Amino acid sequence: MTVPAPARAFRAPLFDWFFLLAVAAVGGTLVRILAFTPFEASQGAAQKIYYIHVPAALSAYLALGILAVASVMFLWLRDPRADRLAVSAAEVGLLFTTLVITTGPLWAKPIWGTWWSWDMRLNLTMFLWFLTAAYLVLRGAIDDEAMRARFSAVLGVLAALLIPFIHLSVYLFRTMHPEPIVLQPGRPRLPAEMLTTWSMGVLAFAFLCIALIRARYRLPDGRDA
Repeated sequence: MTVPAPARAFRAPLFDWFFLLAVAAVGGTLVRILAFTPFEASQGAAQKIYYIHVPAALSAYLALGILAVASVMFLWLRDPRADRLAVSAAEVGLLFTTLVITTGPLWAKPIWGTWWSWDMRLNLTMFLWFLTAAYLVLRGAIDDEAMRARFSAVLGVLAALLIPFIHLSVYLFRTMHPEPIVLQPGRPRLPAEMLTTWSMGVLAFAFLCIALIRARYRLPDGRDA
């Protein structure tokens, strides 16, 4: 069985207004983080990494969630557009997951005294990074288009299934990683100024995540199209 060719090739415009707006939103958020958000009393300046680390994690989950949905759609419909969307989301998901496992140690070192504590959430997040990277490696290792799309779709779904375990790991295991501060039942335990900055970060990074997936999807056809 072969995958039918896409109906048309996508051409990225010279200026992508959607992407430029997303970059501007992230830039504005960074300005607010650095200049207009107060220091946390016990953690000081290091705590400001929180406004990048957590939005990056949620954006990684968003991208990998899109990867899973697109993979399921491909396995069901064998539509090459779903496969194209899946690989676009995987590349963006790997980018944001890399940002998560980079900013995490930068925050952990001044607070915990170590770059990496090997607790369950950190280990599972690193495993998610490896699964996402393996998805992209797999796509480059198989020449047959139909087989490549089918096998990578299965791996994409398996990678996304790890996300709920990452979220629940702080409740199920003894860990140094703090439980969610905002995404919890009841009132968020953040002052209004910090909550506003956190909300801006989540929205801006999610906007950038969608913009990057959209831009990657619209690139001229290559091997993964």
